[in-house]
Amino acid sequence: MLNGLWLSFFLVAAVAAVGRWIGGDPGVWAAMVESLFAMAKLSVDVMILLFGTLTLWLGFLRIAEKAGLVDILARLLGPLFARLMPEVPRGHPALGLVTLSFTANGLGLDNAATPIGLKAMKALQELNSSSTSASNAQVLFMVMNASSFVLLPVSIFMYRAQAGASDPALVFLPILLANAISTMTALLSVAFMQRIKLTDPVLLAWFGGGALLLGGFMAVLAGLSATALTALSSLLGNLTLFALILSFLVMGALKKVPVYESFIEGAKEGFEVAKNLLPYLVAMLCAVGALRASGALDLLLDGIRWSVEGLGLDSRFVEALPTGLVKPFSGSAARAMLLETIQSQGVDSFPALVAATMQGSTETTFYVLAVYFGSVGIQRARHAVGCALLADLAGVLASIGVCYWFFG
Repeated sequence: MLNGLWLSFFLVAAVAAVGRWIGGDPGVWAAMVESLFAMAKLSVDVMILLFGTLTLWLGFLRIAEKAGLVDILARLLGPLFARLMPEVPRGHPALGLVTLSFTANGLGLDNAATPIGLKAMKALQELNSSSTSASNAQVLFMVMNASSFVLLPVSIFMYRAQAGASDPALVFLPILLANAISTMTALLSVAFMQRIKLTDPVLLAWFGGGALLLGGFMAVLAGLSATALTALSSLLGNLTLFALILSFLVMGALKKVPVYESFIEGAKEGFEVAKNLLPYLVAMLCAVGALRASGALDLLLDGIRWSVEGLGLDSRFVEALPTGLVKPFSGSAARAMLLETIQSQGVDSFPALVAATMQGSTETTFYVLAVYFGSVGIQRARHAVGCALLADLAGVLASIGVCYWFFG
């Protein structure tokens, strides 16, 4: 899938460039070549900060792992998943692995979440009567991973910091709200398809409590001006990040974890992860740069903008749509689209803020589908793709709405 997507970027760019050349613009080829080198340089600039950010964050997260924070959250969420997956016997290892995977995703432990998730899918497959069709539990687990609720989108803060944002955490609340709506849509859509009894007291407590909490929070925010909302988002984003780091250190100290040594251990892993990302960044950013320089991306966005304005709606969000449109297919392509929007529109422009929120509120549905189902030989996904794409759509629409609310 990525091979075809990446190749299509260059082919579409070539066709668009030929059209502009025939139309009397011979400079298009020079612009495309210049864009390739500019995007390669941007990739290296992003990597410099990425090395430090991933090294720092994975160092602190390793302390949290050793302090048992992931296990505590897993035990807290255990009763919820036991009822969402009624066909999985109580006490089966799969429930513990599912809960651990979701908890690790929430904390941003990507490297820990993926192997745990693959183990969970394998454990669920042991209970599956079919070798090729996904069970209800596997569908729910896949859709949950596709919606992927993350408390702190540190990587997005990092991209904004690299681009010179005065307040990288400005998008904290918009991402949190949009991601919550996306995750809730994913869970409710699967519950509807699988006829899960939402009247169960535990599910009512979780879903009802979550809805009340989100609704109450949004009601409080509704009384604030746009200026107050952005200031609150900045405060909560920075305060939450530092409070989490401090809680990791304090809990680690109380649990007799060698915090410094654990930090170094996790930081080394962060360095390795960052180093391996450079080729993907160069590949995708250069492809997107060629697409923009050829005029193909502008042509697509102009068509969408014309349609939106024809309906009498504000079209400022249109520049952010490429991030949301490619995110279900490729995380690296969406990242490239986000960085390109930041560079072309400005880091604190409205389109860049919307694109950053979209990047944090949805996931790479088809990648998750291929990895998780492919690891156990599942060929029939049933309603997994539909529910996951519905959650993606909810995330994109929520991102647009929330950003208009916060940033006007």
